[in-house]
This record gives sequence, C-alpha cells and structure tokens, in this order.
Amino acid sequence: MAESVVNMVEIEPGIILLKMEDRVHRNTFSAELIYGLKDAFVAIESNDSYKTVVLTGYDNYFCSGGTQEGLLAINEGKAQFTEANIYSLPLACKIPVISAMQGHGIGGGFAFGLFADFVVLGRESVYTTNFMKYGFTPGMGSTLVLTEKLGISLAEEFLFTARNFRGGELEQRGIPFKVLPREKVLPYALDLAREVAQKPRVSLVTLKDHMVASLRERLPAVIEKELAMHDTTFHLPETKERIMRLFGK
Repeated sequence: MAESVVNMVEIEPGIILLKMEDRVHRNTFSAELIYGLKDAFVAIESNDSYKTVVLTGYDNYFCSGGTQEGLLAINEGKAQFTEANIYSLPLACKIPVISAMQGHGIGGGFAFGLFADFVVLGRESVYTTNFMKYGFTPGMGSTLVLTEKLGISLAEEFLFTARNFRGGELEQRGIPFKVLPREKVLPYALDLAREVAQKPRVSLVTLKDHMVASLRERLPAVIEKELAMHDTTFHLPETKERIMRLFGK
C-alpha cells in the first residue's frame, strides 16, 4: 500500500495534526490527497477522544486547488467538483478545526481552508480564488464561505478579479484572521489547539454544532447554484483554452 500523502498524528492528547504533503502534485487535489483527507476525517469522526484538529501543509504550500486533469475532466463533462466532496470536510467535522495555512492557498484549496473554525495565514504566502482566471465561475462552496468569512466586498474582489493576495496585504485590509510570518503559523495554531483541548469534548461538539449550523444549512443550496453556473461557464471553448494555457502560471 502506498504511503498516504496526508500524515495524521495525535501530537498531544486530544489534538490531531493533519499535514498535507503531496510534494509530487504540490498539494493540488490529486487522487492521493483526496483519498488521504477523506480517510483522515473518517478516522477523526470515529474516535471520541479527539478534541481538535490542526490542518496544515508543507513548506510554501497549504493547498493548491484542482489539478489540470481534474479541471479538464469537468470541462469535458466527465466530472463535477462535488464528486470528490472534500471541500467542506472541516465544516462537517464534529470537533473544531484550525487551518494553519502557512503556505499558499489557491482556488478550492483556499476555500477548503476557510471552512475551518479558525484560520491562521502566512504573511508571505499567496491566497487566491483564481477560478475566473480560467474562465469558469467559482465552485467548492467558495461563493458562500468567502462571503461568510471575509465579507461581501472583499469576497467579490477575490472572486471577480481572481488576483493574488499576500497574507500581509490581507492583514492590512483588516481581515479577521491572525496573520503571522510563515514559520510562526503552525506554532500559533498548536497553542490555540491546546487552549481548545482543555475543554470537555461534548461541550466542544455542542458549541460547534450551534456556531456552524447556519453555514451547514445554507451550503447545499449554494453548491447547487455553483453547479448550475458551471453548466453555463465550464464547458466554453475559451475555458478549455485557458486551462491548457494558463494552468500553474
């Protein structure tokens, strides 16, 4: 059996560290990363001793969104982003999840991180929802989670322009997340996890259910609308040309 690219370790009692480390694909949503994340969150859900999860990447990468092959499969009508159904794993998780986004968060990878209960960004790293760069409208629940976490004005700037934002720029824009030098992101997140883990698990689960209830309830309808927009925008010849020409730039 191949070694998983998602390393799951209980680093202290009740605290799980999930490290995404698909170096071959730079933490894009490869099959290996998707299966690794799904397996890890299933294992977390099945253990009643865990209290919090810290989700992080490696080196300069947090999570880089869809692969070129995956995007072309959607363009050709062979797939939908909902088939993998990983974008909301942090939201669905019973216990609090902390996204230690030390590295770049790109496209669906940035949205994936924002579905966590706590978010910590790297000052030097790039964050972008670059869907429109390739000509198709956003997916992965990004139209909901960006608005919820960043506010409508900044969310629209992210989604319409598809431009790159450094963590330091977002800090100056007043985002409601901690922004730290990259090397300090994970230590801060672990300290936060220790604070959370001091509380009773049943209280953590109960409070999370309450805090994220509205987001969980609204997400399915938003996903349906994003899929409907994809029916209009993802299959354009220009979209395929952009995916072929611009991917990775």
